[in-house]
Amino acid sequence: MEDMKPCAANSPPLTPIGFLERAATVYGDCTSIVYGSNTVYTWRETNLRCLRVASSLSSIGIGRSDVVSVLSPNTPAMYELQFAVPMSGAILNNINTRLDARTVSVLLRHCGSKLLFVDVFSVDLAVKAISMMTTDPPILVFIADKEEEGGDADVADRTKFNYTYDDLIQRGDPGFKWIRPESEWDPVVLNYTSGTTSAPKGVVHCHRGIFVMSIDSLIDWTVPKNPVYLWTLPIFHANGWSYPWGIAAVGGTNVCLRKFDAPLIYRLIREHGVTHMCGAPVVLNMLSATQESQPLNRPVNILTAGAPPPAAVLLRAESIGFVISHGYGLTETAGLNVSCAWKPQWNRLPASDRARLKARQGVRTVGFTEIDVVDTESGLSVERNGETVGEIVMRGSSIMLGYLKDPIGTEKALKNGWFYTGDVGVIHSDGYLEIKDRSKDIIITGGENVSSVEVEAVLYTNPAVSEVAVVARPDAFWGETPCAFVSLKSGLSRRPTEEELIEYCRKKMPRYMVPKTVSFVDELPKTSTGKVMKFVLREIAKKMGMTRLSRM
Repeated sequence: MEDMKPCAANSPPLTPIGFLERAATVYGDCTSIVYGSNTVYTWRETNLRCLRVASSLSSIGIGRSDVVSVLSPNTPAMYELQFAVPMSGAILNNINTRLDARTVSVLLRHCGSKLLFVDVFSVDLAVKAISMMTTDPPILVFIADKEEEGGDADVADRTKFNYTYDDLIQRGDPGFKWIRPESEWDPVVLNYTSGTTSAPKGVVHCHRGIFVMSIDSLIDWTVPKNPVYLWTLPIFHANGWSYPWGIAAVGGTNVCLRKFDAPLIYRLIREHGVTHMCGAPVVLNMLSATQESQPLNRPVNILTAGAPPPAAVLLRAESIGFVISHGYGLTETAGLNVSCAWKPQWNRLPASDRARLKARQGVRTVGFTEIDVVDTESGLSVERNGETVGEIVMRGSSIMLGYLKDPIGTEKALKNGWFYTGDVGVIHSDGYLEIKDRSKDIIITGGENVSSVEVEAVLYTNPAVSEVAVVARPDAFWGETPCAFVSLKSGLSRRPTEEELIEYCRKKMPRYMVPKTVSFVDELPKTSTGKVMKFVLREIAKKMGMTRLSRM
């Protein structure tokens, strides 16, 4: 069989962009997008709109290797652009709408963006960012929003915009032959990691990787045909964990959502029969803590990731009727490549034990190759006892091609045949992975390693605590000590004191792990994807000053 070789008939490049073309054929009359009170499209209409936009991009000179950026929340245009931009042959770059103008400017310059789509409510941010650029600015395309008050208004400085989104749709050719990749290794998306600074990390993914992740995500979460998916997860965050393409593959309905609002989410769930949604653990906390959190008429599946969900939050959300699945992934993996695959026998366990098991990240998904936890010095696998910590490493088809214009960073992350995540974890005797912390979030106090996640999990069990984040505070004697930032639930008849929360921890954990400082805040600082910005809290903890002796 040595003469058997790949040929044009059996080796066309894998790409997720073709999912839309198929959806238009199979699910053409089914609803693809719902937004606001009046915006509804079918899959046939969505395909034609994307072809028109791709055609217009091509006609103004956008093509292969060009980077096209998007500054928008989860609107219909944002969803369509996940297909339309790659259909023109260009590379898609979604930008976090909550970044400051300086950072947006840095990203546009770093990736050499040729064109920037701008949502109506991000115009000021975009114009300010463009004014800071020292290189040629990108072509600007304005996106209106007729469903929002003021969203269809004329742009204050219309001269800065070359086109509108509607212009591109009207002038585009619906018969456009979208540009397929020459190789499945061709770049298709460029995403910047959370916490981007003046030294951005641009993660580049290829068509093959996104194709595999999109299909893998559907299989692992058991997403059926024609689901109703509510976009609580920002699409600009790792392309919404690759679900824009996945939902097209199964002909689902995308319920678009401009911003997170718990009462609105409950209304949309009821009105549209939502079956699936994604979000960070903070989403679970907000949905289960609001006054709207009444039992659901029927179960809603939520896939959560971004941080280990506290067991107390899981219990509260599931009591309402949300069916929680927990996974793990990074921007560098294009989505979730680890999931807490549930075993039927676990359903017979007490609720607290079920929540503890569900808080673990789990095992590799079926489309991924291998995951391990290794000793940082020897590089050898750690013992699978649930206690020995090491760095999480992985390899599989959805791992990034590398960091844009950063060969040193790429070489550091991709080495010895593995992707080194920078996350610290353990593997239990049953083979399930559990994250203990980001390597930078481990607190070293008096020579002992303290997992901030474990301390947070204990504080979440206190009935007065709404949110908590634990970081290291510099200490002259111990080097570092745990410092807890806590927001309390509203409507408490009595608010606990700092000493009471510290004493609460003393009863539930080893003495060295107990927070030596508790600072009360109204709300924890978060990114737009719901991740707590611990780097902000670390700076606050530093400013609290060094102490000679901490509480014992």
